[in-house]
Amino acid sequence: MTNLPQNMTVIAISQPGGPEVLKPEQRPVPAPAGNEILIRVAAAGVNRPDIFQRLGAYPPPKGATDLPGLEVSGTVAALGSGVNRWKIGDRVCALAPGGGYAEYVTVDGNSTLPAPEGFSPVDAAALPETFFTVWHNVFELGGLKQGETLLVHGGASGIGTTAIMLAKAFGANVIVTAGTDEKCAACRDLGADTAINYRSTDWVTEIKKVTDSKGANVILDMVGGAYIEQNYQAAAIGGRIVNIAFLQGSKVEVDFMRLMMKRLTHTGSTLRAQSLEAKARIAAALEANVWPLLASGQCRPLIHARFPLVEASRAHALMESNANIGKVILTIGDDWLS
Repeated sequence: MTNLPQNMTVIAISQPGGPEVLKPEQRPVPAPAGNEILIRVAAAGVNRPDIFQRLGAYPPPKGATDLPGLEVSGTVAALGSGVNRWKIGDRVCALAPGGGYAEYVTVDGNSTLPAPEGFSPVDAAALPETFFTVWHNVFELGGLKQGETLLVHGGASGIGTTAIMLAKAFGANVIVTAGTDEKCAACRDLGADTAINYRSTDWVTEIKKVTDSKGANVILDMVGGAYIEQNYQAAAIGGRIVNIAFLQGSKVEVDFMRLMMKRLTHTGSTLRAQSLEAKARIAAALEANVWPLLASGQCRPLIHARFPLVEASRAHALMESNANIGKVILTIGDDWLS
């Protein structure tokens, strides 16, 4: 593509710290290599790993940019020499190893998906990180099946709301925990069969009650800490527990006897560090199994707030307040249509 600018506005982490360390900078527009494409960014999703990176607790993988931002939407602006599927001007959304908080970003062409039919460029930015994460952890690692019960901690988060919609679309029963009655109501509106306010209710006791003491077949947990042993209590015989984060800590004392007696599987994953081949495989599975649900309107990401790119600090402050119900998005501009 001709007429690409030499420089672009990005949001950089000036030093580890609070939201105020996110600062606009000018940097060169990157060039795509090999199987990469250059995306002119319309919007970027804000995710917990971005916050951890800003705090200095989640360094980017070797060779990746130091800029935050793990998912974007926009249009293809340039192609690497090995790219065959995409062409200039295609409307896409993509998983990025970093660098999404910018006007342009390079991504692997095989970690890129077409923007679903009927989606605005901004809304498409709410898809990659959460849908890749939920599909891999709930359906692949967790093996959730029709008729089973999924328990999701943090049900009102971007991950949680996505898990609710996808699990219901594939015929599962869904239980969530959330920290306010408002969040619980929002989760029920999205399709959750049971929403438990963990601040006012013993969620383990409630899960046993609503499942006739059977427990949850799959548990998606981003909390960790004391929840690790409580998950063992709440899990069904043969249950699968998948951790994707440890907001309350990863070092705890746990009685593993329940894991043996219930024949539980406890696993977990991070997405960013996985190989390009693994991400490409997840992308292909999403396009085959989930993209038709998005195009038909059966699933739709819940977006809580949108901020201009230069207000990334406000977006981070909102997410850290835990007030959001659904995704937080940074918008770069709508002139991509020209």
